Amino acid sequence: MNPLSKKIILISSLILVGVYFFPIWNIDLQAPQYPEGLGLRIWINQINGAKEFDLQNINGLNHYIGMKPINPDEIPELKIMPFIIGFMIAFGLFNAFKGTKKTIYAWIIIFILLGAVGLYDFYIWGYNYGHNLDPNAPIKVPGMTYQPPLIGSKQLLNIKAISLPGISSYIILFSIALNIAALILEKKKANQL
Repeated sequence: MNPLSKKIILISSLILVGVYFFPIWNIDLQAPQYPEGLGLRIWINQINGAKEFDLQNINGLNHYIGMKPINPDEIPELKIMPFIIGFMIAFGLFNAFKGTKKTIYAWIIIFILLGAVGLYDFYIWGYNYGHNLDPNAPIKVPGMTYQPPLIGSKQLLNIKAISLPGISSYIILFSIALNIAALILEKKKANQL
């Protein structure tokens, strides 16, 4: 590996530390009864409201339609994801100093697979919350489900739900792009020889 490729890979690994400091996903709710809106911020190790009482208010709304409360302590992925990101940082640092093209390809493939599994898991989480409703809920609308969109917006009764990647998702994508750029640079250098 040439020195510039190694530096790019080093930077791509170190920027992943930012994933611990920004949300990975944002869900915002717009409703007439909440003019300022409500929001959830999903981090790699916690879920909280965009504002101080948002999670509490969302759980209150969910109660009326029969959704389970969102309890971050009951979500095992929030305990696992910090270690996964830590592993990817360590693997990236290894690639920056001792890695080969094969290990960089492996890093990229693993990260893309982890992202795909994460999105699928998030979809299933939303599906279960939106479909497995308490039959004794105070408000029942026949045939209505309340699954938030995976990406984009969706109208749920009088509430518009907007679900979009957070800053940490973009950090991860940028890190992957830097590794791909390092491989392209490496290939160009090899072709010049």
